[in-house]
Amino acid sequence: MPALSDTRAPASPIRPPPERPSGRSAALSLEARRAFGGLLPLIDEPELRDILIQVSAGVGRLWVDAGGALQRVESWQVAPDTVRRLAVALIAAGGRHLDEMNPVANVRLGDGIRVHAVLPPVSAHGAAVSVRVPRLEPLSFDALVRGGLCSDAHDRWLRLAVCHRKNLLITGGTGSGKTTVLGALLDLAPAHERIVTIEDLVELRLRHPHHVSLEARQSNAEGVGEFSLERLLRESLRMRPDRLVLGECRGAEVATLLAAFNTGHDGGAGTLHASRLADVPSRLEALGALASLSPESLARQAASALHAVVHVERCQEGTHRVAAIGRFVVREGLLTVVDISEPRSPGEADPPA
Repeated sequence: MPALSDTRAPASPIRPPPERPSGRSAALSLEARRAFGGLLPLIDEPELRDILIQVSAGVGRLWVDAGGALQRVESWQVAPDTVRRLAVALIAAGGRHLDEMNPVANVRLGDGIRVHAVLPPVSAHGAAVSVRVPRLEPLSFDALVRGGLCSDAHDRWLRLAVCHRKNLLITGGTGSGKTTVLGALLDLAPAHERIVTIEDLVELRLRHPHHVSLEARQSNAEGVGEFSLERLLRESLRMRPDRLVLGECRGAEVATLLAAFNTGHDGGAGTLHASRLADVPSRLEALGALASLSPESLARQAASALHAVVHVERCQEGTHRVAAIGRFVVREGLLTVVDISEPRSPGEADPPA
C-alpha cells in the first residue's frame, strides 16, 4: 500500500469530504465521509482490512492491516482530543451516541464497515477506534479454494455439507476469515432457498438471491428499543427460513440456535471465536452457561444440532485456510470434538453423506 507512507493527519477529523469516490467509501453517507475526513482514501485501498487508531504516550497513532500484518503509519500523529472527536463523529454517523456515560459503542457504516470506539475512563490512556473493513467484493467459494482455502477433498466435503443441508459451525480466531468462509458457503445453497441471517452488526454480504438480513439493535438513551440476537432468532423462526444463520455465537442466544437446529431447521450455520479446534467445546460450554445450560445439556444439544465444525486460520500472507474439520461427540456426558480433517471419501460416514 504505497499510499500509506504519504498519509497525513487532518487537523480535525471533521472535514468536507472529497469528490464522491467509487470504492467502498461510495456507500458511506455524507456524515460518515465527513467523519473519516483525511482517512477516507484509506477506505478504498483494495487490500485494507483494519484501521486502528489509539492514544499512546500522549499521541494519537495510526495502524493498518493491509495484507496479513499490522503496520504503523509513522507519518500519522494527532493530539488525543482529535482521536476522541474522530471516535464520537464516526459513532454518530452510525446513529449512536458516545460520551463518558456511554463510553463504548459499535456501529455499521456503509456496506459493512464496522466501527468500534472506546473513550476514557474505559480506555485508560485515551480514545481508541477500531475499523474493520470488508473486501471490495465478497469472494466466492471457488475463488477461496483457488486461493488455497482447502484441499480438493475438503472442497468436495464442504460442498456436500451445504448440498445435504448440514448444520455447520465455522470457528477461528479474530480475522481468521470466519465470516468470509461462511458467506461463500451460503452462496452455494440452491437459489430457491430462503436464507435468514442474524447478526449483531451486519457483516455477511451474500450474493444469494433469497437472503433476509436481520441486525440487532441496542437500547437508546432511555433504555428502550433493544432487539437482541436472541429475540431476533426467535422472530426469524416465524419467517419461514430454509437456512437459519447466526453471524456469531457470543452469548445466551446459542441455546435458541441449538434448539432451532434440533427441531428441524437444517442447513443452518454460525460462527464462534476459538483459537483451536480443541477449544470449541469449552467455548460452547461457557456460552451455554449464560443460558443456564449445564455442560451435560449443552453437550447433548450441540452434538445433535451441529453436524460439523470447520476451523479456519489466517495465513501470514493474508489468505485463509481450513485448518481442521471436526465432529462433536459426547464422552462421559461432556462435549468433545473429533478431528475428521482427512475424510476418506465424500460419501463415507464421517463426511456429510
